[in-house]
Amino acid sequence: MTTTMTIWHNPRCSKSRQTLALLEERGATIDVRRYLDDAPSASEIRDVLGKLGLKAGELVRKKESLFKELNLADANDEALIDAMAAHPKLIERPVVITGADAAIGRPPEDVLRLLK
Repeated sequence: MTTTMTIWHNPRCSKSRQTLALLEERGATIDVRRYLDDAPSASEIRDVLGKLGLKAGELVRKKESLFKELNLADANDEALIDAMAAHPKLIERPVVITGADAAIGRPPEDVLRLLK
C-alpha cells in the first residue's frame, strides 16, 4: 500500500526542490502544498510540531529578516506558531508529512526515513 506524503514546498528553495526530487525518484506518492500560497493554520503547525517532536523555535527560520522585524527572538511557542501561520515564510522548509510522522528536508536525505 502506498502512503501519500505531503510536502510543504517552496519551489524557489533548492533544498525543497531537492527533497521533492528525491522522493519522486523513489516513487513516493506526494501531495505538493505550496505553503507560501496555502499557509498552514496554527492548528496544522501544532500538529506537525508534534509529529516532528520539536518546539516551535526549532521550526521557525530565525535568519529570516521577518523574524527580526517581528521581534520574535524572545517569543514563546504560541506566539511563534501564530507568527508562522500568519507569515508562512517563517516556516523552515521543506516539511514532509506522512501519517503520524514528519521530517524536515535539511538535508533532503532526512526525509528518506519516512519511506520505510
